[in-house]
Amino acid sequence: MAGKIPRSFIDDLLARVDIVDVVNRYVPLKKAGKEYQACCPFHGEKTPSFTVSQQKQFYHCFGCGVHGSAISFLMEYDHMGFVDAVEELAHQIGVEVPREEGFSSGPDLRPLYEIMQRSVDYYRQQLCSHPQADQAVNYLKQRGLSGEIAARFDIGFAPPGWDGLIKSVGAEEQDLKRLRITGMTSDPDGKCYDRFRERIMFPLRDQRGRTIAFGARIIGDGKPKYLNSPETPLFHKGKELYGLYEMRKALRKIERLLVVEGYMDVVSLAQYGIDYAVATLGTATTPDHLDRLFKTCSEVTFSFDGDRAGREAAWKAMHVALPMMRDGRELRFLLLPDGEDPDTLVRKEGEQKFAARVAAALPLSTFLFDHLTGQVNTDTIDGRAHLAQLAKPLLERLPAGLFREMMFQRLDELVGLKSRRAGSPKRVNRWNAVKSTSAAKRTTPVRKAIALLMQYPELAKLLVDSPQQEWRLLEVPGIPLLVEIVEMLKQRPELSSAALLERWRDCEEFSSLQRLQYYDIEIEQGHDSELLGVIGILQREWERRDDKLLLSKLSPRDMSEEEKLLLRQKFSERVTVQKKPDGLE
Repeated sequence: MAGKIPRSFIDDLLARVDIVDVVNRYVPLKKAGKEYQACCPFHGEKTPSFTVSQQKQFYHCFGCGVHGSAISFLMEYDHMGFVDAVEELAHQIGVEVPREEGFSSGPDLRPLYEIMQRSVDYYRQQLCSHPQADQAVNYLKQRGLSGEIAARFDIGFAPPGWDGLIKSVGAEEQDLKRLRITGMTSDPDGKCYDRFRERIMFPLRDQRGRTIAFGARIIGDGKPKYLNSPETPLFHKGKELYGLYEMRKALRKIERLLVVEGYMDVVSLAQYGIDYAVATLGTATTPDHLDRLFKTCSEVTFSFDGDRAGREAAWKAMHVALPMMRDGRELRFLLLPDGEDPDTLVRKEGEQKFAARVAAALPLSTFLFDHLTGQVNTDTIDGRAHLAQLAKPLLERLPAGLFREMMFQRLDELVGLKSRRAGSPKRVNRWNAVKSTSAAKRTTPVRKAIALLMQYPELAKLLVDSPQQEWRLLEVPGIPLLVEIVEMLKQRPELSSAALLERWRDCEEFSSLQRLQYYDIEIEQGHDSELLGVIGILQREWERRDDKLLLSKLSPRDMSEEEKLLLRQKFSERVTVQKKPDGLE
């Protein structure tokens, strides 16, 4: 189990970094009053609606609604996991990420990343200087690659010989061991050899730009034509995509993704200005691939050869994708002419014509139904019934939502049914959905109190010091969460708004608290008075319910002496209030 990052470290990290500096590395910000603005990097717009608050250490887009802390920004913008985002922020300010005691921190992978980078440097140097690198250089030039693109992808050359890398990088015993662990050497007969020889080397990077593996293409006609690194602690073949890191560096906004089969396809397309291509490293598409693709972009296009093998590969990829096709995701299929691949075709046609092919790729719905209707005779009732039999198991794999419903409607049209099939998803009553959504967002005292504390954590001191604490006993939704927030801020009064939210990242309340972080609170007086006002409402609600419970005991014989005394005190207080002059109460 990976070592857990202490909460206190995350609090301190968010206190030390300035979200304005973090965001400004990726999106140029301009000062606008107390905050900073820019056009939102997460959706297209001409007028800036993306704001960054230095006071709250939070960003928010009033156009698309994205918001969060510096950690959230890196997770969204660079598509990092939580731990990677924390490590990246820590790296930016020059500190190490600690691990809590009692957890196994696992092996330290930094030496492995270091040995991989040294291997990259070695192969690049060999491409430039080795006497036998001319054949590799000529091959790259024949494929139309410039030195700039080769440098951008860190393309290198593994020279002939059995131990060139070992002598250069693995001279020390520890380094040699690391080369073995990362799959850079092999020992089929007990002796250690370089795994890659006489090949063009393509480094594969993770989302932080660290080299985790290599793909290698042979020079000439040897076999295998392509050779990948084996599975290692750094590299898991079914999860990685070649070119994803380079694409993110090249494009500020990723509007679509093109998935191809080989390294040279990715590099050649980049040479022609098509920077949105990635490759699956010669493996079949996996759910992990698709999850990573859709986290990067909502529109994904698979490119396959137009022959029978290519169509079969496309059909298999579609099967994997069906359970992941939530509303808002779009999957397309680009079937190329026989004998062509993206590399050869883009060199023949150029960027514009190839990009037009990508834009005109078949949507999943068209691809699926064209494939099935080609197997039946839709002019007959029997054929249309067979079509329904073939399509139903596929469509039922789709997750619930509008896309699934529309796919069933399309099947109804092809089969010739005018009404909805029995058992198909019911149409959503959009009016009822709107009303329920509005009701869910209705302001309540508890919701308002939580929103105020999430936005202005320093206000918690008012509640900690207040003599009225009985409201905490109310059995009302949200009260336990409100009490937990107050207690947390009592212990850590220095927490910023962003750090406070991070305390709930792995909890079910996170999304609700995230919305409240930028909830538009109607303030009639100051924030202090507003918070004390809503807490006063909760306090009076507790008193009313307490009174009701006390008075439910109809006979004095049912009351304890303490309850009788409390009842007399409450009666006395109410008589006093009634005797006050008009206007004072």
